[in-house]
Amino acid sequence: MKKAGRGMQYTKEIKGDRASVKIYCDSFNERIRIDGYSGNLDEVNEMINKAAQEAAAEKVIIKSQREHLHYFIENGYELEAYINGYFHGSDAYFLAKFLTVKRKMSTGWEKSNRILTEVQNLKHEDKYPLYSYSLQRADIDHAERLAGLYKRVFPVYPVPLQDAKYVRKSIESDTIFLFVEKSGEIISAASAEIDKCLRSAELTDCATLPAFRGGGLMKQLLNGLEEELVKQEFYCAYTIARSLSFGMNAAFRQLGYRYGGRLVNNCYIYDKMEDMNIWWKDLSAL
Repeated sequence: MKKAGRGMQYTKEIKGDRASVKIYCDSFNERIRIDGYSGNLDEVNEMINKAAQEAAAEKVIIKSQREHLHYFIENGYELEAYINGYFHGSDAYFLAKFLTVKRKMSTGWEKSNRILTEVQNLKHEDKYPLYSYSLQRADIDHAERLAGLYKRVFPVYPVPLQDAKYVRKSIESDTIFLFVEKSGEIISAASAEIDKCLRSAELTDCATLPAFRGGGLMKQLLNGLEEELVKQEFYCAYTIARSLSFGMNAAFRQLGYRYGGRLVNNCYIYDKMEDMNIWWKDLSAL
């Protein structure tokens, strides 16, 4: 079983004569992701191709600006998803280039489509949860217990959340973790990874112990994270959820998030490589 290790995921910036590229290198998930780029697009493309070859990546993902869509499509990329308002109010487009046949072939597409149809038929709701606990914001002293929760819920996760050192580093890097506990045990948690420059945030790391699922705890946590983001003037919230998880997709749908597309064979999560759905919400409209 694959387990994320230290040093397998890192960000680097490459500068050329007329361009620069910010690359998230992710050998654990056998991919690279372009989180930012500027300058001459031909040079940007050359740097990306070289980085993908050096990393032996199976998939390249680019967060593209609208005006560059045609260029990247002409160079072998295909549109998978979008996030409304990601770039200072301008949309971001997730483009992918698959470098192996296996990586492009999704075995769960049909089931994911059925789940999405069921989820899209759900109505927005503001029901009170069956379980009502106070939300707490984590600090570094909670890292061990948070890692313990993630270790119990996820056999495999895209990043090493089961490692308390990684959780501690995330908290120190301004990731917002909210959790609820019962009798001193953390039973549910979620986080918001913020981008202060773009004023956007990814809601992620959602986990609830099996005995407490179905009671609305996750919606409570996500609402709490949204409130904190609005206070800090973040305007775009999004999530990347397992396409095979009815519960997680339903939670975001019922909280008013809109479906933005599906990332094929995006990462290792739970027990295998899986497709991931994007959901987004315009926090400036709240």
